[in-house]
Amino acid sequence: MSVPTMRRRFRRSYLNPATILTVAAMTVLSLMMAFPFIWMLSASLKTPATVFKLPPELWPYEWRIANYREVLFHPTVPLPKFFLNSLKIATLVTMGQLVTCTLAAYAFARLRFPGRNALFVLMLTSLMVPVQITIIPTYILMGKLGLVDTHAALIIPSLVSIFGVFLLRQIFMTIPDELEDAARIDGAGPVRILWQIMAPLAGPGLSTLAIITFNGVWNSFFTPLIFINSWDKMTWPLGIAVLRGQYGETSVSVQMAAISIAVIPTAIVFVVGQRYIIGGITFTGIKA
Repeated sequence: MSVPTMRRRFRRSYLNPATILTVAAMTVLSLMMAFPFIWMLSASLKTPATVFKLPPELWPYEWRIANYREVLFHPTVPLPKFFLNSLKIATLVTMGQLVTCTLAAYAFARLRFPGRNALFVLMLTSLMVPVQITIIPTYILMGKLGLVDTHAALIIPSLVSIFGVFLLRQIFMTIPDELEDAARIDGAGPVRILWQIMAPLAGPGLSTLAIITFNGVWNSFFTPLIFINSWDKMTWPLGIAVLRGQYGETSVSVQMAAISIAVIPTAIVFVVGQRYIIGGITFTGIKA
């Protein structure tokens, strides 16, 4: 096929009315979804008097960078300390779940042992139990272990995720058995097969689990509110609540600045994880 012919077909496909309508509809929906984030960033750079001005001004006429300085150097709320606390907890929980969920998912997907399916179904039923029901026995257990008001009370119960096990198990089951059989013929054991063959091929699933876990732990408010009492051990969501509630004189612009900063780690994790998702899908089957 000649190059001019390919260009004409390519141009014709993009000038198709259905394609134009689809792109227009997706553009409108994207702008509608992005509007709250745009307003948040805009409000974080405005003066308090112009935040709720109607019609809303997305581009501030007077840039107020001092809102971010007030968040980072607040006289009574040590938000940078809360930021580091949340970052530590979210990172450790994410790394722990990647390890534990990978091991459990490989066992349920590839290993043969009595009662495997029944145990897996029983484990899945726990997904129907909300955290509000299990918070009391978890609190009692953490109290018996002397871990209340410590970050360990937030990290240890979250090191295993039933959803993560389910997600990775389904991905491991889609990997061809021939790859595992070839590795066994070469003398590889289960551990080597898992970490050198199965885990690299499950890269998209691992990246997805890391993004979901980090985002969930980073934005968690209920669990830290129950377990954490000390001022210096609070997390970022608790700090924002304190900034808004206990010190009511804090302007909306400063609160929006704090929320804007909270978006940065999750956005970075998503961008990095998205690269691995695309790379894993592209090179699936080649690494082995």
